[in-house]
Amino acid sequence: MTVKSLTRARLVVFFASFVLLAQAGIAATISTRPLTSSRKPRRVIESRHARRHMHHLARSRRVRSRTVTALKRHHYYEHFYASSFASDITDGDKTGGEDPVVRQAAIDALGNMNGTVLAIEPTSGRILAMVNQKLALSSGAQPCSTIKLSVALAALKEGIITKETQVRLGGRSHMNLTLALAHSNNAYFEALGRQLGFDKVAHYAHMYGLGERAGYHIAGEQLGTYPEEEISSKLGGVGKMCSFGEGVSMTPLQLGALVTAISNGGTMYYLQHPRTADEVTNFQPIVKRHLDIAGLIPEISDGMAGAVEYGTARRLLANFNEEEVLGKTGTCSHAGTRYGWFASYANTSFGRVVVVVFLEGGRPTFGPKAAEIAGRMYHNLFSHDFFLARPIVPAPLAPAPVVPAAVRETNTSD
Repeated sequence: MTVKSLTRARLVVFFASFVLLAQAGIAATISTRPLTSSRKPRRVIESRHARRHMHHLARSRRVRSRTVTALKRHHYYEHFYASSFASDITDGDKTGGEDPVVRQAAIDALGNMNGTVLAIEPTSGRILAMVNQKLALSSGAQPCSTIKLSVALAALKEGIITKETQVRLGGRSHMNLTLALAHSNNAYFEALGRQLGFDKVAHYAHMYGLGERAGYHIAGEQLGTYPEEEISSKLGGVGKMCSFGEGVSMTPLQLGALVTAISNGGTMYYLQHPRTADEVTNFQPIVKRHLDIAGLIPEISDGMAGAVEYGTARRLLANFNEEEVLGKTGTCSHAGTRYGWFASYANTSFGRVVVVVFLEGGRPTFGPKAAEIAGRMYHNLFSHDFFLARPIVPAPLAPAPVVPAAVRETNTSD
């Protein structure tokens, strides 16, 4: 055997021995025990109390899960039972002393909406037209956000704010009076109400005519109501009284009398509704009281103008933008009936006229809709050259006759 052959044989033997040793090592590491334990698994036995407790937890989780799902799928809709529309709303109206142009303008503007339109000459308190007198002379309704006019005047008079005062609304949010009136911000006026307190809020509300008759010998007129004490905190207390008029009932005539005083510089007239042509010819204004608000009117005018220009009453501009209109909307609901208010005056080139629109009904009824109707009313007057035909002059410097105290007491009593 050659050396080369001998070396090759030795290598073969070496590798064969290595393989046999490796297999033996591997075999030595393999376990012969079964992979599954032969012992029975331990069983945890819970007490009866523990089982009841776990059952309760599982059940509560299921209930909470169903509740969350229900909340996600539930949408709340307020149900209204009154109709926003009506026919023959002018039946029974006494129209002998009304201005025929103004009355027709109001009727056309109101259309088939369930509501009333009131037009007043602010330099005398004469009612030029009152459409749907049955509703206008009723016991009234919650004033909604139109109550903010009274609250704003009270806060200005007490020196709590100016129109530029920033009132904190929560967090980092602040607002001044102009924007609060224009956008009808509830939190702003709730804050003013709480700062004023009920006694002062009520004092000014009565001074501005709430809770008493606004008219002079107008048959069928009612008082409305103003509570003698602050409403329950569950209903929002004085804050809600100042933002929504919660607990208050106001008539269209009362709101009209207040806006008349704002538009003429502070003279609150008794509203008079002539019944015949002779009563129109012999008409004499009667002053109810002079309000010390002349210096406050510029403070609220920007907010009332802003409501029409860019705020809650901007729907008015779709029908009338020839002259400036200042106003305040209101929307709220009670017992299945929704209310829509808009009180305003047109500051025309030839004078002013006050228009109050009050609607009641269902979902189509709200403050912006009332503003839209007022816009149609002003458009109708403008189209018929009403302001040109009989200009309304500014209020005279000399005050009109003041009704005797005895007559006032008789007229405002129950």
